[in-house]
Amino acid sequence: MSFDFSPILERWQFLTFGLWTTVYISGLSIALGFGLGLLLGLLRTYGGRAAELGIGLYVDTMRSVPVLVILVWTYFALPLLVGMAWSPSTAAIIGFGVHLSAYVAEVIRAGLLSIRPGQFRAGLTLGMSAFQVVRAIVLPQAVIRMVPPLGSLAVITVKDSSIAAVIAAPELMRQSQIIAQWTFRPFEAYTATMIVYFLMCYPLARGIDRLYRRLAPRGAS
Repeated sequence: MSFDFSPILERWQFLTFGLWTTVYISGLSIALGFGLGLLLGLLRTYGGRAAELGIGLYVDTMRSVPVLVILVWTYFALPLLVGMAWSPSTAAIIGFGVHLSAYVAEVIRAGLLSIRPGQFRAGLTLGMSAFQVVRAIVLPQAVIRMVPPLGSLAVITVKDSSIAAVIAAPELMRQSQIIAQWTFRPFEAYTATMIVYFLMCYPLARGIDRLYRRLAPRGAS
């Protein structure tokens, strides 16, 4: 069996568009998931019993349903409820972001609860409001402890973006499938895709690891 990567290289612009779409979907999904997850994590930790139960149900539901099912439901079923259609890329961002937010919320909650309660009480004793204590004392320390799990979730989201090929979002995996069909070179097409994903995710994972090693002493309490 001979290998020829020239048909793949000749279509580098087609793959580059898929790469850009992957970055676009991953970036916005991470932004949505982290933003929503932060809000949910804070509310579940400090919002009282009702918030804890409601958000806990949401988190457990999202973690119990495969991301592929959520993605397909977001693209095909959700538009029927809201009366508005959207592109595959938009559906991917919503689906990945909502799914990611459940995991982020749990990381946020675990990080906040890892700070000794005495620090919270000390802040209140000094006349600070609960919001000020969380913002100025608890959250800065907790964020450092959250870096490894949040970084892992970011890397996983980049990799999971390939699932968006199922709904025909023109990301890297989808573009590779098309090239494989055009050129009858599946080995070359998918090997190139695998290398590109590695070149995206490995530096991200190592960078997060180095960042945490530098910040870890500041998160001790």
